Amino acid sequence: MTGALPIQLDRSSPVPLYHQLAEQLTAAITEGRLRPGDPFENEIGMSDRLNLSRPTVRRAISELVNQGLLVRRRGIGTTVANQMVHRKAELTSLYDDLEREGRTPRTEVLSLDCDAQDDRAAAVLELPAGTPLVSIVRLRYADDMPLAIMRNWLPPTLDDLSLEELTSTGLYAVLRARGIRPTVARQRIGARNATADERRTLHMSKAEPLVTMTRSAYAADGSPVEFGDHCYRADQYSVDVVVSER
Repeated sequence: MTGALPIQLDRSSPVPLYHQLAEQLTAAITEGRLRPGDPFENEIGMSDRLNLSRPTVRRAISELVNQGLLVRRRGIGTTVANQMVHRKAELTSLYDDLEREGRTPRTEVLSLDCDAQDDRAAAVLELPAGTPLVSIVRLRYADDMPLAIMRNWLPPTLDDLSLEELTSTGLYAVLRARGIRPTVARQRIGARNATADERRTLHMSKAEPLVTMTRSAYAADGSPVEFGDHCYRADQYSVDVVVSER
């Protein structure tokens, strides 16, 4: 609880009190003194304890909420957010991104079907409708937290994929090992409500949304490599995009 945290405020400083408070609370989270899921001291209690106005404390807390460090939930209150995966908008595997962030990725293959039919995926892969495709559904964990349900479709030439390959590393590493190198992709990011099955699989409450991403990946010669339709827990996942003036 934040009640045990030593908060030192310099009321003679030109730095606003809300900012001083927000900086110290942020440090407590990033340094591990407050852990993911810990309940957070309520606004009234913090105001009284630190002799601050409620608007000052509210603004400091809002700063942490906006940064994704705190989560407000009706009926539960404010808690320290679970560690979020921040991915750059580039052609990388979630498996590799998790390893790069110091997390431990783990994959559970929910299904592997080498005779699947999906007209949308076939069109992306530039194959006739009704073509049997390789369909993979995986549950990706970040440490022990279920993070994403990943649905992918591949050309029928990859019908010899094994469960061992798909659980030991990321899909793009599997493709590269077979001489297939995704070099460019088109992806669309959105959000939606989770289905009942998705909520159970990802251990989500009914009110929590999903981040979605569809991706069509291509080799250097422009030939389609794979089509993916993924969904992620919104409280665990974000995409970082750099934009610039053309």
